Amino acid sequence: MPVTDDAVMPFLLISAFRRLVDAVHADLANEGFPGVRATHGFAMQAVGEGCSGVELAARLGVSKQAAAKQAAALEDLGFITRGPSPTDRRERLLTPTPRGREMLRLSADGFRREVAAWRGRVGDGAVDATLRALAGVADGRSAVDLSFWS
Repeated sequence: MPVTDDAVMPFLLISAFRRLVDAVHADLANEGFPGVRATHGFAMQAVGEGCSGVELAARLGVSKQAAAKQAAALEDLGFITRGPSPTDRRERLLTPTPRGREMLRLSADGFRREVAAWRGRVGDGAVDATLRALAGVADGRSAVDLSFWS
């Protein structure tokens, strides 16, 4: 299929995404964060400054059980703590740790570095147009809102 065939769009997007994420994960491993996966980054973005497990499930568009497993994985990596909620004794509040915040900071730096390399390859105009186009088809969703994915 030629690159101009609209049917290649999902394959080009996933290929570009994979290369971007793989490069950032290699950088993270070199900075002392081996084993970080894309799902960890997505979940940390969804945790934000803190949320409950139910909120995490809603933000990620997954079941409460899947969110609980993801929270356990993040806790095992030292990226979050789970503590009592100030408003509901039955609920646990997920809060990012300094290590979790550092992983996100390094990830953002890595993504910016990789996109800068894209700019060097294809030019600022092409990258800016791609960002605008992707934002235009995102239906007004936040860049970290994955609740529609399920």
